Amino acid sequence: MTTPSETPRPGAEPAKETFAAAGADVDVVGISPVREEGMLADEPLASPFDAATVAEAQALAARYPQSRSALLPMLHLVQSVQGYVSQEGIAFCGEQLGLSEAEVSAVATFYTMYKRKPCGEHLVSVCTNTLCAALGGDAIYKRLGEHLGEDGKPLGHEQTAGTPGEQGSITIEHAECLAACDLGPVLQVNYEYYDNQTPDSAVELVDALRRGEKPAPTRGAPLSDFKAVERQLAGFFPEDEEAYRIDVDGPSQAVETLRGAQLAADRGWTAPAMADDAPLPEVEAK
Repeated sequence: MTTPSETPRPGAEPAKETFAAAGADVDVVGISPVREEGMLADEPLASPFDAATVAEAQALAARYPQSRSALLPMLHLVQSVQGYVSQEGIAFCGEQLGLSEAEVSAVATFYTMYKRKPCGEHLVSVCTNTLCAALGGDAIYKRLGEHLGEDGKPLGHEQTAGTPGEQGSITIEHAECLAACDLGPVLQVNYEYYDNQTPDSAVELVDALRRGEKPAPTRGAPLSDFKAVERQLAGFFPEDEEAYRIDVDGPSQAVETLRGAQLAADRGWTAPAMADDAPLPEVEAK
């Protein structure tokens, strides 16, 4: 019968070193499992954020009484440059706003609109919430994954067909409610709506995107690419009025959305007016 071994205990004399130092003839780069450009360079790698981006970040911070309030649009600015929020982007936002990288990361990882992997030229978001799923959203997502996948392996959530950032590359994702239940199933391309979709129409849409075309959304602004939309979400638009209108103008309502209001108007339905002296509910004292 064997006795259980005792828990190791510290010795009387702690070790001065916990590693063996490499000799002068050891190629530390050659034996490293990590290969990073410039890992032994004296100068840091060039930042992907140029002076113009720094100026825009500072302009964002100046819009708010508390500069940290600019973090959400600044993360969109980072995505407009890189196509995702990299660790460099996290550090950049922290430097501009006086925040720690942990504070910035806590926000960037909370919201699904901030991508932690490089995104395609187009982000295709398929609504798979309850109503859209029941109407065919799940079937659309499954069909697109199979259509965009390779070697019999379907494309998964936040995965990209093609090289991220290059023309025709597409990232697909599950999306929670896109607030268009009256037009389901719906999907978005770079946050613009394509309503009443089917698996076949969704495949036709992504094929057109891969060819470099930009089919008109069902409603909303003309379609652009992911980085351009991220710049708009950061709050930067063309100064020229005509260019601005071309970029952002478009019908946002649909017949289905307005049907209830139209029926009420046609039939003279109105909501009861509230009396001017209507009592307010009592609030329990704390």
